[in-house]
Amino acid sequence: MTAYIIRRLLMLIPIWLGILFLVFLMRVLVPGDPIQLMFAGQYSDPVVEAQMRHKFGLDKPLPTQFVDYVEGVAHGDLGFSITAQQPVTKLIEAHYPYTVVLTLTSLSIAVTIGLITGILSALRKDTIIDLFSMIFALAGLSMPAFWLGLLLIYVFAVDLGWFPVLGSMSPKGLVLPSITLGVIASAVTARLVRATMIDVLNEDYIRTARAKGIVESRVVLRHALRNALIPIVTIIGLQFGGLLSGAFIVEVIFAWHGIGELAIIALQHRDFPLIQGIVLVVATTYVLVNLGVDIVYALLDRRIIYS
Repeated sequence: MTAYIIRRLLMLIPIWLGILFLVFLMRVLVPGDPIQLMFAGQYSDPVVEAQMRHKFGLDKPLPTQFVDYVEGVAHGDLGFSITAQQPVTKLIEAHYPYTVVLTLTSLSIAVTIGLITGILSALRKDTIIDLFSMIFALAGLSMPAFWLGLLLIYVFAVDLGWFPVLGSMSPKGLVLPSITLGVIASAVTARLVRATMIDVLNEDYIRTARAKGIVESRVVLRHALRNALIPIVTIIGLQFGGLLSGAFIVEVIFAWHGIGELAIIALQHRDFPLIQGIVLVVATTYVLVNLGVDIVYALLDRRIIYS
């Protein structure tokens, strides 16, 4: 198991270097001059602009800028925000935990609803329960996050007054954005769980377990669900990345002060050091989550270690 994990970690090195290179290219691809944008609508002194370019290393050749960037990242330095005039690392540390909490809470809701709905639908295949479960899944796949978020705000915050409307960073303020993301993501999980469980429940060893008189709940949870978990774990790992990016939109709707809010500000002001830092941290998180998924694979099916 240790050797397998080491191999997976070594495979991450070229992937992460590729991410670093692509993130650095944003410096070239993002339109507009960030230094000139800082002085937009104001008198700008060419001398001051030159000093600012030198301060942020924009007067160096691109290969030199890339080497400096990699060295800085290796030492935990993601650069200096042009608009906020603060280290990018400090800004991300202040906002990113809120996004992670929102993403993990939404993922928990998605997995819980998806598993329950998918299992019930598979056990009651072609019944009214199955029909309503798939209607729910189809509605979740078709529903835009911004529309559901605004609907929840109107009903549960404005009309009923059960939750704060906007900008609350309390546990109550976390409920509506988490439900917005979690309900939509649960639709994909439910459909996959249903399809996988139907296949597994038709296997010979499941019929044998039932013929031996094993309690149905044990057959479903211990035998069927355990063997159906690998594709389910796959979609959960992928959904984490989807929820992380989807959280950006939901954070704006609910005024949740996560990294999505920070990303909008950075894009509006062409603050490329901040944009680079945000993209790098999010991409690194996604890569590490998929490493965790690979490890869970190995725990669920030991044959993967030797393949």
